[in-house]
Amino acid sequence: QVQLVESGGGLVQPGGSLRLSCAGSGFILDYYAIGWFRQAPGKEREGVSCITCSDGSTYYADSVKGRFTISRDNAKNTVYLQMNSLKPEDTAVYYCAAVPTRRIPSVQSMCGMVRLSDYWGQGTQVTVSS
Repeated sequence: QVQLVESGGGLVQPGGSLRLSCAGSGFILDYYAIGWFRQAPGKEREGVSCITCSDGSTYYADSVKGRFTISRDNAKNTVYLQMNSLKPEDTAVYYCAAVPTRRIPSVQSMCGMVRLSDYWGQGTQVTVSS
């Protein structure tokens, strides 16, 4: 069955960096879109960045554009989220999600609609604080 496992979260000072990993199993990454979402306490889950793993098309939320970079390694069935210049407002539990590419209109739509994703990881906590 499809499984997603996130890793790489932790505590970092403002301005610092972290790299999150989303390791997939039970499916072939080439045929899927993978998204990073986050949920802060008391807030709704929101799309941060998404990628279609066949052609590498990407989408970024305005709040992270220029600071975060999503990438994939299809050979390792893994998607990464490099997070630089972290801010306290980036503090949240970060989840990765997967959906077959054929089921979404666009990579932007995946990030914009949480319900489009079929599979979810367990989440990893990112805390940005001095």
